[in-house]
Amino acid sequence: MQRFIRRSLLSLALSSTLISPVFAAEPAECKNVRLGVVNWTDVIATSAMAQVLLEGLGYQVKQTSASQQIIFAGIRDKRLDMFLGYWNPLMTQTITPFVDAKQVKVLDKPSLEDARATLAVPTYLADKGLKSFADIQKFQKELGGKIYGIEPGSGANTQIKEMIKKDQFGLGKFQLVESSEAGMLAAVDRAVRRKEAVVFFGWAPHPMNVNIEMTYLEGSEGALGPDEGKATVWTVTAPDYAQSCPNASRLLANLTFSAEAESRMMQPLLDHKDPLESARQWLKDHPQDKARWLEGVTTLDGKPAAENIKLTAN
Repeated sequence: MQRFIRRSLLSLALSSTLISPVFAAEPAECKNVRLGVVNWTDVIATSAMAQVLLEGLGYQVKQTSASQQIIFAGIRDKRLDMFLGYWNPLMTQTITPFVDAKQVKVLDKPSLEDARATLAVPTYLADKGLKSFADIQKFQKELGGKIYGIEPGSGANTQIKEMIKKDQFGLGKFQLVESSEAGMLAAVDRAVRRKEAVVFFGWAPHPMNVNIEMTYLEGSEGALGPDEGKATVWTVTAPDYAQSCPNASRLLANLTFSAEAESRMMQPLLDHKDPLESARQWLKDHPQDKARWLEGVTTLDGKPAAENIKLTAN
């Protein structure tokens, strides 16, 4: 009788195993995630979203803020695991040597398809006739011979400097003012309040497109990328990360955005809200995004993510 009971219990256990989905726990070495972040609001916002989701699944995430060159080198040197902010084509010149040497891996599809990045002006200046790259030199006096860029070493600044060096569009006498994103936007805001002339590096997604009545310049002749600054954004990982940490990699592949949604996601950060708290609030307010990003993902220990993720602050 006891032998029959044991057999019955064993059969029941095997049947349950066959019926229930089996999830494998992520390898222990995947628990600590090292995330590189450039100091751009869009990258800060998406990186915060990745961190909140990963930590909710049981991973431990450490962010390292650095320039794009240092981040790519950090992935190459196995000091970083991932980067959610490769803007193509703006960063392509920087990342290409790492890709060619197979020292980093770009995911198979972009995280953002409808991005844009090129020179822009306040619309009141476009209404006065500054509508193209060739028009900039006509307003040299009003502009003080300055073009406002972002942080030193960025792909955008490198390309703008190249235009100045070649005297392309008659910009040979102009100076590129290099600054942080926040510093550039502060200078633009001052100019807008005073209705002064200013040319700056603009991009979408970003709340600047809502907060400033702005016009992107045409006629770039590919100087800042094809199709007048059309861009895509990609996630980059260590070359073997998908094989070593398949679950975290699956989450990264799911993390896709639209320019409109990402711009709204970024606004609290410009209002000096905490990025991680803002990400948690977004997930609370947008359950459809949460469900989409967690599809096919598990917790670190192999439980279904949707039912077991913990999104409260530690």
